[in-house]
Amino acid sequence: MAESMVPRPGPGSSAREQAPDRGAIADWLARAHPRPREAVAEWANRGVSLLPLGVRFDAVRVPAARIHSAVCSEDPKTVAAALDDWLCGPVVRDLWASSGDYYVLVAPEAEWNGEEQRLGKGSFLVVPRIGNLSMITHWVVPPRYPGNLCSTARLRALLTLADVLRTVER
Repeated sequence: MAESMVPRPGPGSSAREQAPDRGAIADWLARAHPRPREAVAEWANRGVSLLPLGVRFDAVRVPAARIHSAVCSEDPKTVAAALDDWLCGPVVRDLWASSGDYYVLVAPEAEWNGEEQRLGKGSFLVVPRIGNLSMITHWVVPPRYPGNLCSTARLRALLTLADVLRTVER
């Protein structure tokens, strides 16, 4: 499969230090859409595209309060840095909804049995254009390379930390 041939940062290198290939990432994301050119046109016209889940990635919807509790901050820069360090993969935040949920992108086959809702086949996610700032949704942590997704084990560890902190605060 061609995707397995996608170059990835090597050991000892920091993906954050390498300039992401926005075109390759956008192409990878667009191919989740049954008509990839439509996704590209939506990004060009609206700054966002509605992509089906369960094809290239799924999303775990995490309430903002849980994320903020886990990283001990609501400051957007602090949250972004913490999520980047913990999850090493893409996270989208929905600003359209009053809840401001976070969507952690994970592999469709990745195991998830947490209390947060996993969205997959039959669901859609509003995905912002790479490098775009939108009033609807934005990348908290953009993908580092085509195929970059979060580990569900790392997400579970982060949310477990939030649970422990909540218990200690009581």
